[in-house]
Amino acid sequence: MELRDKNGLTEQEFLAAYNPDKYPKPSLTADVAIFARDGENWRLLLIRRGGHPFLGCLALPGGFADKNEPLEQTAARELLEETGVSGVPLRLVGVFSAPGRDPRGWVVTAAYTAVVDASQLRVQAGDDAADAQWYDVMFAPGGEVTLSRGAETVSLASGEELAFDHAEIIMQALRLQRGQSS
Repeated sequence: MELRDKNGLTEQEFLAAYNPDKYPKPSLTADVAIFARDGENWRLLLIRRGGHPFLGCLALPGGFADKNEPLEQTAARELLEETGVSGVPLRLVGVFSAPGRDPRGWVVTAAYTAVVDASQLRVQAGDDAADAQWYDVMFAPGGEVTLSRGAETVSLASGEELAFDHAEIIMQALRLQRGQSS
């Protein structure tokens, strides 16, 4: 016996009449926070965006999912395309979907993280990344976190130097990797 819903439809009949355009759809992206750890010292791999929006800003490697691509594969593909890094075991940080997080429209991202041995990786900017570099992660008393490379210092508290909501994603990834609750 086939199951029928309250309208008397089987699942096959329901799906045949279903209009997928009835509900608006977000764009899906994946972003990756890759850390290197040496004792108590932490570093984070960042790219400098080579295109709009946020041209020239620092960002996590990441980008849009291809149609029918699992987000885990999107994360790995974008990491490879933008930094040359591959074969990294990724761990889900969370899903970030705040309205306005991307000026291009409704964009939802799945953020991933990993801790790697940076000496085993060759980082090279590619695709739409103008540059890819390791930044030192500095932990100040009171929980403030800054990123630095040479004379450049970026505060995660303000997040203004980073694209999108990447400061928030980085903080969540750090909490996860350091075993802290959010």
